[in-house]
Amino acid sequence: MAGLVLSVVVVVVLGGLVCVVWAEARGGPRWVRAVSAVTLAAGELLRSSKGAGRGGGGRNDSGD
Repeated sequence: MAGLVLSVVVVVVLGGLVCVVWAEARGGPRWVRAVSAVTLAAGELLRSSKGAGRGGGGRNDSGD
């Protein structure tokens, strides 16, 4: 069951990436630009949520 869910997530992410590339390269139809915008917004949201808990914006401050 977990493998099926992971497979669906991977297919959705790859589809979003294809739409981003298509929209950036050629503009594409309206639905491609919409999927591209949603994909980019989700990426920014994930990036900001990951960086917020690290304190340094993702830098490796190990003190070496």
